[in-house]
Amino acid sequence: MSAELRVTLLQHTPDPDRAVAIAGRLCYAPVSAADLQREMGADDVARLVRLLVRSGHHSALEHASVSFAVDGVSRALTHQLVRHRVASYNQQSQRYVSFGAGDSFIVPPSVSADSEAEAVFLEAMEHARHAYDRLVELGLAEGRTRESVQEDARFVLPNAAETKIVVTMNARELRHFFRLRCCNRAQWEIRALAWEMRGMVRELAPNLFEGSGPGCLYGSCAEGKMTCGKPYRREDVDGPAAEGA
Repeated sequence: MSAELRVTLLQHTPDPDRAVAIAGRLCYAPVSAADLQREMGADDVARLVRLLVRSGHHSALEHASVSFAVDGVSRALTHQLVRHRVASYNQQSQRYVSFGAGDSFIVPPSVSADSEAEAVFLEAMEHARHAYDRLVELGLAEGRTRESVQEDARFVLPNAAETKIVVTMNARELRHFFRLRCCNRAQWEIRALAWEMRGMVRELAPNLFEGSGPGCLYGSCAEGKMTCGKPYRREDVDGPAAEGA
């Protein structure tokens, strides 16, 4: 049984564009941030956020953050995700939460597209599930606590085991995450997550995340000789209005 990616925006800095604009403007203002909060209009905010992003003055972007609930992903994905260290994570524990009969495995599309490959994959998953269940059964029969049994039994679970994680990133790290993980060379599962998150934050803070995503959307590919040769087009990922924007 395969799970599907689900991303929920849990919470975010109220008016992220404004928070970033105020922080950036304060460096050059003779007044307080509270004064700027009252005085800066929407046009001022949009103009300053775009300037901060274009000029590379990204420290101000760290004052806006977004938290996501991510469900229906594999441990293979979260192993990659937590490499983005300028972020906060809380993941469902395999030590305290039993991997039961109703829990899922993530099946790669390339595997599910081939019936023979899928059969091999699912057989391996069922062997892993059976081994896990049997180890838990044997451990409990010895009188051990469920926690101690599960923390050892989880060693037989594969990277495909479905998991859940809460992720909080500031806007600066989100832009970095999108640049790397929206790229065609990123692994398919984390790439799907990155594009989903990007779509959410672009609606939330359009000025702050304008120009976010892989380099091929806005110019040359940063991968050099490792380029995939299949650049994204802005009109394909952001709609017809993005063409020539």
